[in-house]
Amino acid sequence: MSKINPVEISSLIIEQIKKYENDTKTDHVGTVISVGDGIALVHGLDNAMSGELLLFPNNVFGQVLNLEKDYVGAILLSDSTSIKEGDVVRTTGRILEVPVGDALIGRIVNPLGQPIDGLGKIDTSKTRTIERKATGVMDRQSVNEPMQTGIKVLDALVPIGRGQRELIIGDRQTGKTTLAVDTIINQRDKDVICIYVAIGQKESTVAALYETLKDHGAMDYTIIVSASASEPSPLLYLAPYSGVTMAEEFMFEGKDVLIVYDDLTKHAIAYRELSLLLKRPPGREAFPGDVFYLHSRLLERAAKLSDNLGGGSITALPIIETQAGDISAYIPTNVISITDGQIFLQSDLFHSGIRPAINAGLSVSRVGGSAQIKAIKKVSGTLRLDLASFRELEAFTQFGSDLDEATKARLERGKRTVEILKQGLHEPMAIEEQVLSIFALTRGFLDSIKLEDIRRFEKGMIAFFNNDQEGMKILDEIRQTKSLPEERRLVALVNNYLLQFV
Repeated sequence: MSKINPVEISSLIIEQIKKYENDTKTDHVGTVISVGDGIALVHGLDNAMSGELLLFPNNVFGQVLNLEKDYVGAILLSDSTSIKEGDVVRTTGRILEVPVGDALIGRIVNPLGQPIDGLGKIDTSKTRTIERKATGVMDRQSVNEPMQTGIKVLDALVPIGRGQRELIIGDRQTGKTTLAVDTIINQRDKDVICIYVAIGQKESTVAALYETLKDHGAMDYTIIVSASASEPSPLLYLAPYSGVTMAEEFMFEGKDVLIVYDDLTKHAIAYRELSLLLKRPPGREAFPGDVFYLHSRLLERAAKLSDNLGGGSITALPIIETQAGDISAYIPTNVISITDGQIFLQSDLFHSGIRPAINAGLSVSRVGGSAQIKAIKKVSGTLRLDLASFRELEAFTQFGSDLDEATKARLERGKRTVEILKQGLHEPMAIEEQVLSIFALTRGFLDSIKLEDIRRFEKGMIAFFNNDQEGMKILDEIRQTKSLPEERRLVALVNNYLLQFV
């Protein structure tokens, strides 16, 4: 039997003591006291922070929304059926993040950035926190570049600039989504990334929209964030914040982004539902007191960055649904006061065949005019006034009074203005073609054309210019210089076409 060497043993013990690490891990844990409707109340999390992620059993995550004296109120970010009273909940010390980057382009994702289009995993390791303070005043610049929609009435009368927030408002079934989708389609070859956020839409509607964008080649630069009507309220609440977080990644890379929120009425309703379940005190129309902040902190993240930060931009097109054209309701007035103008769609115009059904009198853009190109500004100078006076005259003539020749001429011009501003579904027009159409109208070339032939005349004239050597030169000049070429050249060519038109 070998002897025990005390020196050897003591050296081994000393070695072990040196290697010993006191790796004690502490967890802040609480207990679920109530769960249901996507909400969990948790007791014992005294150190939880507002907006912090909580880990529930079965890998379900929640986000802290309410900090009460005896408990915290959290929204659950996935299926809550596996959560029950008495379950142990842990704090994570993190706040909610979503994946961002080029890998998301062309995909349909949920508000957590997970793919729901069946096209496999999204390969990106980059994430951004979902809540972020909006860019400060000194880091922005004024809107100075157009975001062309391809819709004549908008680009001429209610122009939108890159970095603007322009509200689309109107009753249901008046073409609000179509307006936004056509604007996305028009961004092809314009180096703009588009994000469409569907809040509370039917899954079949989102699928149809995806197919429309795909057919027009728009999914090559578009991300769809979908929180469908079947999803719990927490996901509907998070959807627009996820969308703008993805947009900010591109903006800070110096790129231009267009984001559509369809629609913020459903977003406010989902937030009201969460707030009432969390027992927050209700205010007007049962909305919580911070419903204005809900949308202001979202829409303020749209900006045109200063050149020092790369000059990127986020242009926001929030959509609001009204009831019987009431724009003085709570949520519509809130969003109108946050945005830089609104496009008002009217159901009676829509049903009378005027599409897009934009009311030019109630629609306004507070900053887009400074981003409008010179050519369209020059040809459409008096268009808004002509349209407004035509509406007044039209109402007056219903009394059947005898009209003088000047009044009759203004009425006829007004009818032609309405007709030329009509546009087909998913048919956005290039800006130089819009300039051509409005030039023909404002310079009186359409006065001799029958009303029913106006659209045919317009299509034929654009085709004529695109096939004529001088015409192509003029269109190219408008596209390149953004200014109107010498007027006599345009007049001569339109006159040539007018002689051929039968």
